[in-house]
Amino acid sequence: MASYILILYYSRKGATQEMAQLIARGVEATGIEARIRTVPALSTVCEATQPSIPEQGDLYCSEEDLHQCAGLILGSPTRFGNMAAPLKYFIDNTGSTWLNGNLIGKPAAVFTSTGSLHGGQESTLLSMMLPLLHHGMLIAGLPYSENALHETKSGGSPYGASHHSGSHHNHPITGDEQHLCKALGKRIAELALKLS
Repeated sequence: MASYILILYYSRKGATQEMAQLIARGVEATGIEARIRTVPALSTVCEATQPSIPEQGDLYCSEEDLHQCAGLILGSPTRFGNMAAPLKYFIDNTGSTWLNGNLIGKPAAVFTSTGSLHGGQESTLLSMMLPLLHHGMLIAGLPYSENALHETKSGGSPYGASHHSGSHHNHPITGDEQHLCKALGKRIAELALKLS
């Protein structure tokens, strides 16, 4: 039996965090625990450090969280068509996880939020898949049997869930985007159950 699905994200304006919570609802609809974790922001001053527990929001991800998960769903806002630096920094430091093969054969998916509709949603999703492939994970997207993929006028992609937050980050997550977030969580949880 799968233990938990790790939903690991970085969020600056809150949209990616809100997506993580929706994805968790999809995971938990299957009866599996959704463990939501984040990563600290990076500082331009190398001496600056973050507290080990954030003052608010989700806990920071530990190596143990990563090693013991039954599946991983990775989320980031788009930064020039790529994942945000804090999430990449965390992933770049998962060498021991890679050496030990802790993620091999586990299902994975990705999600993103952008300020502009054509701000690199799909390239960000694809860029987040690359390290997961190096970890030996089994990447799953969203199939077109999800009718919201045919109907969405904002976010949503076969590569993963996405959201268009607007240039002032004030667009709420649409009904189609919400549906696709939940569907992504449910899909990874169901795959983890089948693989366990």
